[in-house]
Amino acid sequence: QVQLVESGGGLVQAGGSLRLSCAASGRTFSSYAMGWFRQAPGKERESVAALNWSGHSTYYADSVKGRFTISRDNAKNAVYLQMNNLKPEDTAVYYCAAARSNRLVVHTSSYDYWGQGTQVTVSS
Repeated sequence: QVQLVESGGGLVQAGGSLRLSCAASGRTFSSYAMGWFRQAPGKERESVAALNWSGHSTYYADSVKGRFTISRDNAKNAVYLQMNNLKPEDTAVYYCAAARSNRLVVHTSSYDYWGQGTQVTVSS
């Protein structure tokens, strides 16, 4: 069982930056693939970024490539999402998720545990 708690969301102007953090419980955090997802009003939840247990394999949605960076610190049971050059279309609730796999996992349906989400609002 893994419990996930996101933090770091907020209101920012277009072009600004935010860093999301996800704190995970459990002694086997390093064995999980991790990902960040987002859901805007009226839209389906979509994958934003993901990484495998070591952080050496990563995935980014085309819409965030070159602007967002996912990372993890297994010693701290944490995963991060650095978001730069934010755009109004990045506005959404952002979720952290964990998958019982040591490989890179991309698809929403493959994740087993979810946080409660943190709101990110980008004003134009």
